[in-house]
Amino acid sequence: MKSKKDNKVTIFKTKDGPAVDVQINNETAWLNQNQMTDLFEKDQSVISRHLNNIFKEKELDKKSNMQKMHIPNSDKPVNFYSLDVIISVGYRVKSKRGTQFRIWANKILKEFLLEGYAINQTKLKGQSQKIKQLETTIKSIVEASHQKELSNTEAKGILNLIQDYTLALDLLDDYDHQRLSVSQTKKSAKKVITYEQALNAINTLREKFRKDGESVDLFGKEKDQSFESSLSTIYQTFEKKELYPSIEEKAAHLLYFVIKNHSFVDGNKRIAAFVFVWFLENNDYLYTAEGKKRIDDNGLVALCLLIAHSKPEEKETFVKLIVNLINKRNG
Repeated sequence: MKSKKDNKVTIFKTKDGPAVDVQINNETAWLNQNQMTDLFEKDQSVISRHLNNIFKEKELDKKSNMQKMHIPNSDKPVNFYSLDVIISVGYRVKSKRGTQFRIWANKILKEFLLEGYAINQTKLKGQSQKIKQLETTIKSIVEASHQKELSNTEAKGILNLIQDYTLALDLLDDYDHQRLSVSQTKKSAKKVITYEQALNAINTLREKFRKDGESVDLFGKEKDQSFESSLSTIYQTFEKKELYPSIEEKAAHLLYFVIKNHSFVDGNKRIAAFVFVWFLENNDYLYTAEGKKRIDDNGLVALCLLIAHSKPEEKETFVKLIVNLINKRNG
């Protein structure tokens, strides 16, 4: 294998097959149809048919997985396809070389990432103000864990959130530079959650804790009307248009409001997390199409702690962060 990093080209070669020049761009590998014909040792008509079916069946998005590039000795740009498309074609033609290529490509991409080829390390060194604020917040929470104010599970959840959602740092950086937006969301909630329904759900949670032997005399006891206000606010309209039109925006604001309003004498963060999950479940949006939770339990605990320790002026940052952690990019 030879690598030409200046040209963003690397060569894939096995003992029993032809060499294939692979374009490395936007943190993925790219091949054109002719190269896939060589790679999978199939006729171009077969490769073309599979490509058409992949996009026709909406297995992958064509716009984000195909781009035009110029190649030597050609006056016109040629369509190149991302690694996800290449792998999908490989599965369809059941190619052994396709499996070899997938393993090789993932290894190569990892090397590029580690060397800072696909990720600009100076961006991480020159962190934005929002990221620095997040680091300060995380530091205070970690210090609290050292002082035994947090359980090991909660502290572990914070680390998992940072590790599992490295996207969060980029999202905060995008927000700081006015690039972060609410997108890829599911419009409108199927079911409106009422105040009475929410209280009944919280009472069910209280009874569960009671059966587990916990003291629940103060758990879920309202201090004021702010919890009812939080629920009504997520359905608020202006000129007949919802202020928070998507499921993700409603869920994100609900989680933030319940934590920050301290509506209950005891159990605010637990109730906020529970109501957040309960809202998503009632709207058939807690799980992805693959059956995976949009945010795992430890991650949710960590997110609640980060919100609780955040400053009021960081509200929009955290709301948009929650939306981007549970929206369609998560399945």
